[in-house]
This record gives sequence, C-alpha cells and structure tokens, in this order.
Amino acid sequence: MRLLWKILRNTLIGLVIFALGLTGFFKVIHYPNPIAAIKLGLAPASKTPTLLPWHVVAPAEKPIVLPTSHEAMPATVEWLGKTITWQQFLDTSNTNAFLVIRNGVLTYEYYNTKNGITPTTQLPSYSVAKTLTSIIAGQLIAQGKLKESDRFIDYFPEYKTGTSFDQVTVQSLLDMESGVGVSDNYPSGPQGWGVAIAQMYATTDMNWFIKHNRKMAFTPDSKAEYRSVDTQLLGMIIHRITGMRVADYFSKNVWQPVGAATAATWNVDHIGGVEKTFCCFNASARDYAKVGLMLLNNGSTAANHIVSAEWIKRLSTPVVKLDNGWGYGAFMWHPYPGINLMHGLHGQFVLMNPATKSVVVKLSDNPTNADPDVAEVRVMYQLSNK
Repeated sequence: MRLLWKILRNTLIGLVIFALGLTGFFKVIHYPNPIAAIKLGLAPASKTPTLLPWHVVAPAEKPIVLPTSHEAMPATVEWLGKTITWQQFLDTSNTNAFLVIRNGVLTYEYYNTKNGITPTTQLPSYSVAKTLTSIIAGQLIAQGKLKESDRFIDYFPEYKTGTSFDQVTVQSLLDMESGVGVSDNYPSGPQGWGVAIAQMYATTDMNWFIKHNRKMAFTPDSKAEYRSVDTQLLGMIIHRITGMRVADYFSKNVWQPVGAATAATWNVDHIGGVEKTFCCFNASARDYAKVGLMLLNNGSTAANHIVSAEWIKRLSTPVVKLDNGWGYGAFMWHPYPGINLMHGLHGQFVLMNPATKSVVVKLSDNPTNADPDVAEVRVMYQLSNK
C-alpha cells in the first residue's frame, strides 16, 4: 500500500509539474492556457465565438427590416451522388441557418432549433470575414487613404526583414499572392514555413505572431496560394490607417449602414488588441444576408451608398484560381461565372447571384476535415437560379 501511495504521489507531482510547464510554455508563445486551448480545439464551429475574446460591432439604431414571403424549397436535391430530401440535406450538411433572399425579399428561412439556433444567434463566419475586411479596404481606397500598390512595410517599417517580405503589397494580399509562409493546413500543426494557421487563430498577441512568422514560402506575385495571413496583414494596415479598432470602423461604416439588427462580435487576440480579420466575425444569419444584399445592389442600400462601383467590380472579377479551381480576387470567391461567394471554414456561405437578384446564406457546423464545399455550393447555386 505504501508503494502504491508513493507511485500515485509521484505521478500527481509529475502531472502538476507538466501542467505548470505547459502553461508556462503556452504563455511564452502567446497561446491560451492549455485548458482554454483544448476547449477551443474541441468545440463545434458554432460554439467558438465566446471562447475567444472579442470586440462588439454595434448594430444600426434603425435596422432594416427585410420583407418576407413564403417559398417552398425543392422536394429533393442531389447530394454527394444521392437524391435526398431537402430536410436530409439540411441535416447531413450540418446546417445551422439557411436563408434565401430574392429581389430584396426574404423568401425562406430555416434555423436548427435542435441546436438552439434562432434568428438572433451569433454564428461564426470564419473566412467570410475576409470579404468583410475587403469591403473596408475598398472604402479606404475610394477615399484615397490606401492604394493597392502600397507595401505592408510602408505602414509597418518595423517589420522589415530585408527579404521578399518587404515587397508584399496590398494587391498581393487581396489576391492571395503574398507568399508569406503561414500555412492554412489546420490539421497538421506547425509547418516548415512559419507556424500553421491554427496557432494564428488562437494567438493572444497577433503582433508577436507576425513578427515571428515573416519567412516566405514564395516570392510575392509569383503564384497564388490561399493563406489567411494575407487578410490578417491587411487588417493590421486598416487598423493603422484608421487609428480605430477594426470592429468599431466596420460598425460605423458597414454594419450600421447595411441596417444590421443585432450586435455582432469580432474576435481579437486580447481585449483592446487586434481583430483577427482573417476570420472570427460573428453575427446573425439575417445580418450576413444584408451584407450580401448590399453588395448585390451595387454597394448600396435604399439610404446608404457603402461600396464604390469600382470596388464592386474588383470584388466581382476573378484574378486567380485557387481551391476547387474556383476563381478568386479581393477576398471573394467565384465558383461559377458571374457568381460572388463569401466562404468560410466549416460550411459558412453567402452566395450572391446578380442575374437572378438572389442571395443564399448557409451557416453550418461541418467538421474540419469534412467540408463538402463543392457539393454545398452546387445546391446553393442551383437554388439561386430557380
């Protein structure tokens, strides 16, 4: 018995020492404490917004109320080689919210009430936030405060490396051509170049992260490769130009003008710190739809002109081809000719079809390694053409 107690005591002491050491290491690399990191890693997509600190994005004082009507969804859809019912599609594709807007009218609305989702639930956007960041950049360019030829180090000279990193421009960031070596491979952890996106996602000090991840995977503008760090660098430029929290600037210049009804949040590295502009914007499905509707209406609502015609054209013009062979440019996807798509990890979509004046929103809880993007977008595209 004495031997067993000694073994248990030594094991407990070892575990405590390990936990303290791991906590200290995480603090050194500006990572959440181990328990917080585990919670973040295990949580489904829809539960992550409150697991990271955030800044509030205030809604409009007089929100726009979307007119509604009733549209029946197709009885069946083709899904991964099978014909299934509409409800089976919603269930098997882990749908939390699904909205259809036609000619400014909300014709269909679904929420996964079993998962506690309602019309006002804040749902994460993941990389849909990239397009939201692009909208801000377009506004600053229209105001003459930012040029696509500007280099990142023009705003952050303290980040100069003497390498091709110093040649990264706003244009190369917008079109995923920067070459900054932070991989977007979530499952594999640290990469040969820099540190994987999962660590950028969780960092408690974004400036520290960028300073330690400026190695280059390729020369700027020599090719295109989807890297979320590009949007983060642009978000840092926006913060420096405006002198405002990105969340506050976005609220005043985009969120309130589109008539958002509910407050959103933008996750940050720490309170008062830097917004994670490559991801981490969280809002209600209806308000995401209002952003899509504004872009579909040439950058305007009935009362406000928000995005210039030049930037609408930039957002609508594919420049490179990336994943799935889809076109891409200025943080907007183009899976089909004439289609604009805001798209984020775990199945977050805002699809805009100018030909039919339709906006389709789908917010989901897909596992990291089970994102059937092509199949989901095909269903949404076909629906938008109805």
